[in-house]
Amino acid sequence: MKAVLQNEKKATGIIIALSIVVPTLVAALMYFPSDILDLDLNFPLFHAVINGITAVLLLAGFLFIIRGKIKAHKTMMISAFSLSILFLVSYVLSKISNDPVPYGGEGIMRTVYFVILISHIVLAAAIVPMALFTIYRAWMSDFSKHRKIAKWTFPIWFYVAITGVLVYLFMVPYY
Repeated sequence: MKAVLQNEKKATGIIIALSIVVPTLVAALMYFPSDILDLDLNFPLFHAVINGITAVLLLAGFLFIIRGKIKAHKTMMISAFSLSILFLVSYVLSKISNDPVPYGGEGIMRTVYFVILISHIVLAAAIVPMALFTIYRAWMSDFSKHRKIAKWTFPIWFYVAITGVLVYLFMVPYY
């Protein structure tokens, strides 16, 4: 039992550290010069596609688990998490390689865009610890706690994936 508690503390510490470091790193990129790397990596469509596929995988994973198809659920969720990591790495590379593109819309569309963008950013930061704890609970076969947090993780992660696509659609005319 002592070993389990030590592993739990260690895992919690790692998850908390990642949950602070990852969003802080992404936020800090806004203040770095955009030409840190001499790369031309600007692929907003790629990011939107990754977000769209992630949303589909999350929905499929949800549908599989309510149908009792645990192995298929696990495959979908690991795939969604893997795509989210790919997104994060490519997003960071893109941010340090390119100047930001401002949104050029006006009126009500500008307000709608910023409401979606701000909620997307805030929830994207919040989903980091939620997804990590949800995955950790499943990994440790603590399905009671996994289900409790997954009830919150799924809709928020799904929202983040969908709004990632919406942000791209709003920005297409300005790229």
